[in-house]
Amino acid sequence: MITVLLVEDNEMNRDMLSRRLERKGYRIVTAEDGAQGVELAAQLQPDLILMDMSLPILDGWEATRLLKNRSDTSSIPIIALTAHAMASDEEKAYQAGCDDFDTKPVVLDRLLEKMRHALEN
Repeated sequence: MITVLLVEDNEMNRDMLSRRLERKGYRIVTAEDGAQGVELAAQLQPDLILMDMSLPILDGWEATRLLKNRSDTSSIPIIALTAHAMASDEEKAYQAGCDDFDTKPVVLDRLLEKMRHALEN
């Protein structure tokens, strides 16, 4: 089973997306802030990380940079999830090391396709 780490501080978004992805057959582990996300990624070595960018303690940009600079987590694909849909936000996500970018509110079919693509590469 594919394990996805969902790093999302909004409880409603976290619960909704977790349930929807679990119904699609993914094992979901959640973190509520960027620091917890980095810690869990190192411990669990998930197959994929869905990273909210606006997080407490350690934002998604910095959490992604830390994960991509660690030898044990650098190869884990990270998809940025953000309500900020401007081109500059997308570029900032790629510069931080994200492998892909998706906007909120999440369109499940679009996100699933991005997840499939990230897991195949």
